[in-house]
Amino acid sequence: MPTTIDDVDALHRLLGQQLESSDWFDITQDRVKTFADATEDHQWIHIDVARANAESPFGAPIAHGYLTLSLLSAMVLQVLTVRQTSMAVNYGLNKVRFPAPVPVGSKIRLEAEVTSVEDIAGGVQITLRATVHCTAVNKPVCVAEPVYRFYR
Repeated sequence: MPTTIDDVDALHRLLGQQLESSDWFDITQDRVKTFADATEDHQWIHIDVARANAESPFGAPIAHGYLTLSLLSAMVLQVLTVRQTSMAVNYGLNKVRFPAPVPVGSKIRLEAEVTSVEDIAGGVQITLRATVHCTAVNKPVCVAEPVYRFYR
C-alpha cells in the first residue's frame, strides 16, 4: 500500500518517514533488450546471453544500471500517492550509485525514505533516499537521491 497524502502541503509530514516497499519488478531478458533498443546501448553484457554466460565476470547477462534507475519512477508511484496535485515532476537526481549488478531473471524493488521537504513556487519539492534491492544479491543494486516536485 502506498503512503497516501491528501494534498501537496501535507508532504511536510513525511519528512524522515520510511515509505512502504514497492512490489517486485521482474528483470527479464526481453525487458533488457527493449531498454537496449530504446537507448541504443547494446553492450554484450546485457543482450548477448551466450557470451555473457561464457565470458562476463557476472556469469550471466545483467540489466543496464540506467534500466534499474529508470524503473524508479514506476516504483515511487507504488510507494507514494499525492491526491490533490495538479502535476508531479521528476526534477532530477542528487546522487546515483550502482553498487551491485542486476542479473537477468532476478527481481528488484524499492525502499525509500523522505529526506528533504521544501516549499517551492507553486508547490513542494521532496528528496528521497532510494535504495533498490535485488533478489539475486545481498547488497543494494542502486542507491539514489531522486528529487520530485508536486504542484498545487
